[in-house]
Amino acid sequence: MPGPLIRDIVIVGGGTAGWMTAAALSNHFGRACSIRLVESDEIGIVGVGEATIPHIVSFNRILGIDEDEFLRATRGTFKLGIEFVNWSAIGDRYTHGFGKLGPDLDGLPFHHFWLRGVHAGVAAGLGDYSINTAAPRRAKFMRPRQDMAGSPLQDITYAYHFDAGLYARFLRQLSERNGVERIEGKIVDVQQREPDGFISAVVLSDGRRVEGGLFVDCSGMHGVLIEKTLHTGYEDWSHWLPCDRAVAVPCRSVEPLIPITRATAHGAGWQWRIPLQHRIGNGHVYSSRFMSQEDATAILMGNLDGEALAEPRHIPFKPGRRKRVWNRNCIAMGLAAGFFEPIESTNIHLIQTSVSRLMALFPRGGFDQADIDEVNKQTRIEYERVRDFIVLHYKATERDDTPFWQHCRSMEIPPTLQHKIDLYRSNGRFFREDNELFGELSWVQVMEGQRIHASGYHPFADLRPVDEVRAFLADTQRVISACVDAMPTHAEFIAQHCASA
Repeated sequence: MPGPLIRDIVIVGGGTAGWMTAAALSNHFGRACSIRLVESDEIGIVGVGEATIPHIVSFNRILGIDEDEFLRATRGTFKLGIEFVNWSAIGDRYTHGFGKLGPDLDGLPFHHFWLRGVHAGVAAGLGDYSINTAAPRRAKFMRPRQDMAGSPLQDITYAYHFDAGLYARFLRQLSERNGVERIEGKIVDVQQREPDGFISAVVLSDGRRVEGGLFVDCSGMHGVLIEKTLHTGYEDWSHWLPCDRAVAVPCRSVEPLIPITRATAHGAGWQWRIPLQHRIGNGHVYSSRFMSQEDATAILMGNLDGEALAEPRHIPFKPGRRKRVWNRNCIAMGLAAGFFEPIESTNIHLIQTSVSRLMALFPRGGFDQADIDEVNKQTRIEYERVRDFIVLHYKATERDDTPFWQHCRSMEIPPTLQHKIDLYRSNGRFFREDNELFGELSWVQVMEGQRIHASGYHPFADLRPVDEVRAFLADTQRVISACVDAMPTHAEFIAQHCASA
C-alpha cells in the first residue's frame, strides 16, 4: 500500500527562497496541509538578487499574481536581457537578449543564415536581428502583442528587476492568505529521530519545538538543516568560477530607464547595474585572490551612476552546489542548495525549478529513495549546465591586462563546456541536453559576443543564393527597427501601467 500523506511541512528560513516555496506549496495545497515557515528577524538575508530571467513570469502567473500589482508592490521594472561590457576585450559590448533571434528559414535556425552573411560580408551585428537586443538600445519596452502574429512585437520576451525584500514580503502576504503560518524565532537546535536520522523538529531559542514530516531548508548559505545537521557535503567550483566576494550598494536613479541588466567587467571581476523604479542596484563581484576588499569597494563606488543611498555591504560566497539537495526528509532550496554569482540571474530561477521538482516528485511519508535520487540527479545536471554557461563568460576572453584575466584565459574548463565550444566553432551547431536551462539562442549570443566565432555554418544555408540571404537579413533588420520605432519608452510604459506610489 502507498505510504501516508505528508500533512505537515516546515520551511526553515524566509527571504526569496522561503516565501517562493511557501507561496507555491500553499497555492497547491491550500489548507489541506499544514505549512509553517520559521524565520528570525535577527538573521538578515543576502537580499541583492534583484534580476530574473523570463521563467518567473510563468511562476507568478501560476500563483494568480496580477503583474501590474506585483510590479507596483516591488517597485519593479522590466528586463529584456543582459548587456555585457568589457568582457571579451576592453571596449567590447554585446547583449544576451531573451527573445527570438530573427526568423527561422528552410528549417534552419536564423543564426546559420547570419553566419553565412558574416562570411559573405553582408551581415550586420548579431544584436540587430532581435527586438530584445534592439529595443534596450533606445530604452524602449512593451509587452508582447499576441494579436500581431508573425511580427517581432509578438516575440518580445521579458523578465523583471525588483526589490528582493519587497518580493519576499509580497509573497508572504499571498502565502499567509493561503494559510501559511509564519513563526518568528531563532533556531538553536535540530532534533533527529532514531535510528534513521530523519529530522523530527527544530527547537527555537524560547524552547518551542516545531515538528514536521517534511523540512525545506531555505536558510541560505548556512545550510542549517542540509549541512550543519545532515552533513551532506558541498562541491566547490572555485577552480572554474574564481570570484568569491561581492560588495553591493544602491544609488539614486538616472535617466533613461533602460530595460536591461548591465554587467561591466573590471580588473578582477565585474559590476552589476540593475535599474528599479526608485533606485539602481549595484554590486561588484570579484576574486579575493586577485583583489582586496578595499580596492573592490573603491571601484564600485567610483562607478555609480548616482549618489550612493547606503553603506556598502560585503558578501562572501563559495560558488558550487550541495552534493545532494535532498537528504532524508530535508530538501534544500535557494542558497542552501548552491550558489552562482548573479551574472546570468539564475539564482531565483533555480529556486523556481527546485520547487517544481518538489511538486512533481512530492513524497509520501515513507520517502521512496527512487524519488529522492531522481531529484538529486536532475538538480545536479541542471547546476552543472548552468555552471558551464557561466564559466564560458570567463574563459572566452582575449583580455590579458590583469593577472585575473590571464588566469581565466588559461584555466582548465569542464569537458562538457569544451565540447560545446568545439561544436560551435566548427559549424555553429548547438544541441540542448537534459532539458538544460540555456538554449541555442543564449549560447550563440554569448559565444559570438565573446569572440568565439564559428568557422562555418550548416551547409543547407548555401542552398540560398547570397543575394537572397542579403535581402533576408536586411528585411529582418528593417522590420525590427520599425517595430522598435513603434514602442513606447520603458519609463512611459511603467508610468502608464505599473508605477509605484
